[in-house]
Amino acid sequence: MTDSVLAQAFVYLCAAVVFVPIAKRLGLGAVLGYLIAGVVIGPWVLGLVGDSHHSVMHFSEFGVVMMLFVVGLELRPALLWELRRSIFGLGTAQVVGCAAAVAGAAIALGVDWQPAIAVGLTFAMSSTAIVLSTLSERGLLKSSGGQGSFSVLLFQDISVIPILAVFPLLGVAVASETEGGRPAWQSALLLIGAVVGVVVIGRYLVRPLFQFLAGAKLRESFTAAALLIVVGIALLMQTAGLSPALGTFLAGVLLADSEYRHELETDIEPFKGLLLGLFFITVGAQLDFGLIGSMPLTIAGMVLGTMVLKLAVIRLLGKIFGLDRPARWLLAFALAQIGEFAFVLLQFGVGNHVFSDAFAKPLIAVVAISMVLTPPLFIVLERWVLPIVSERGAKREQDVIKHADAPVVIAGYGRFGQIVGRILRASGFPLTILDLDPGVIEMLSNLGVKAYYGDASRIDLLHAAGCEHAKLFILAVDDPDEATKIAEHVRHNFPHLPIIARCRNRPHYWQLRKLGIEHVFRETFAASWESGICALRVLGYRAFTAQRLGQRWRQHEESIIEEFRRYEEEDDDATYWEKARAAMGEAERLMRQEHPTRLEEDGWDNESLRADQNVDAAAAEQQTS
Repeated sequence: MTDSVLAQAFVYLCAAVVFVPIAKRLGLGAVLGYLIAGVVIGPWVLGLVGDSHHSVMHFSEFGVVMMLFVVGLELRPALLWELRRSIFGLGTAQVVGCAAAVAGAAIALGVDWQPAIAVGLTFAMSSTAIVLSTLSERGLLKSSGGQGSFSVLLFQDISVIPILAVFPLLGVAVASETEGGRPAWQSALLLIGAVVGVVVIGRYLVRPLFQFLAGAKLRESFTAAALLIVVGIALLMQTAGLSPALGTFLAGVLLADSEYRHELETDIEPFKGLLLGLFFITVGAQLDFGLIGSMPLTIAGMVLGTMVLKLAVIRLLGKIFGLDRPARWLLAFALAQIGEFAFVLLQFGVGNHVFSDAFAKPLIAVVAISMVLTPPLFIVLERWVLPIVSERGAKREQDVIKHADAPVVIAGYGRFGQIVGRILRASGFPLTILDLDPGVIEMLSNLGVKAYYGDASRIDLLHAAGCEHAKLFILAVDDPDEATKIAEHVRHNFPHLPIIARCRNRPHYWQLRKLGIEHVFRETFAASWESGICALRVLGYRAFTAQRLGQRWRQHEESIIEEFRRYEEEDDDATYWEKARAAMGEAERLMRQEHPTRLEEDGWDNESLRADQNVDAAAAEQQTS
């Protein structure tokens, strides 16, 4: 395969286009799709990239830098101050605890203490790129476990500085000088100057720059400026010996309150996504299957031992720091792998004679395999671990639920269930709330509202929630299949219990009505209907006329939906679409019969509207005759 830039770009893009959608369809996630793509095009399967993936790796690592810049834009300094305990408390404990556990295990296996400490510090790192991408993709970043994971990852980026300083002390390099040959005091001043430079750029230079570019009204100027900021800060931090990712994250935080935050985020996002995908592909391509095949048990033992050690230590720390059971399991599974910065640390260790190149090669395979195993770990967590953990918690809370004797049970407390629940609570009705999102449970706990983590499709949990004695069951789960399953269980086991159900669309509406549920509401119907009335008012109709038109349309819509249910059940597509076209025409005829009057002062010309109404009236008279 040729090493030309276009040929290599074509291979990487083909791999991403083919494997990522397949992985998403199979429920494996985009990150695992990229990793699989890298393995397939790598030197040990199809051999389409040869050794070029090593140079691509250095380029793609900039995706991590951009990702942390975008993450920083989402965080206000006040929020970082709120997370200070988890960043410097939990983060410090994780790095020290995991490094000590891995180093102790290495010493027990006969490794000298200097390389054992270096390996411990290296393996204590976790993958910022994979973890944050996976948490965001699965909607877990805002949960307590997700915030804890983010805090630990941020501290790991900070801890890179002292780790790089410790490595030369463990080898034979001169401790008084840095890798670049500068005296230590000069390096310290350079570090301080770099941080001050980032603060100055973020606070005082970005706003005037974007104000100047705004006058040019060129989109590409904003994009170039956004890239200039990220690349410039990364270069500044790299020159000073700091982590470029840490520097761009700090710049993002400083710009979080800027009026140009959304503009920066929009411009950087496409580059970040492409480079992160490229990074994951190159990680997959780095797997040396020849080395793995020559010592499979050794490498498998190191991977399994490291991940189990880290998982146990992190779960224990989560308990010590007061995280609830689901959150600490999420934290442990998310951070059990070894991070991408381990590749840099292992090369740095070889360069400083902490260990040999032969010693480092198996460790590189261990790092890559642990990263590849992270997406499957999340699948295990979501499908098996969290349900078991939540079931144990539910069993402990069943007596509490039974004695609550609340007249209303709400399954699902997202954007739909919250509105219904707030109305009922404000009216004095006690609620029993069930939800599968740990973040929702934590949010309600902070508000002083008791909620329970559990799957409402489980019969035992419905009994525990007091459905036998409840007066109303509100089904507000957003997943249509899951909602239908819950509705079937409630109708079968508690036939006396009235149900108010949320549905996604017309087919879901008909499914729930078929189960005998009388009160079914499409989740966006009311808001969309009100928006349509508002649109009529903006376009010139009087408020009363717009409301009357909207009400007439709604009556027509509700009158035909039951009729269309019959065609859907009979699977008669031809009749269905014929009736649908007829219903559209009937709606237009009914609306135009109103002869609406627009506001006089808006200057609108009503001649075309009157002409349309005259045509409709003539057609109606002809049909009557």
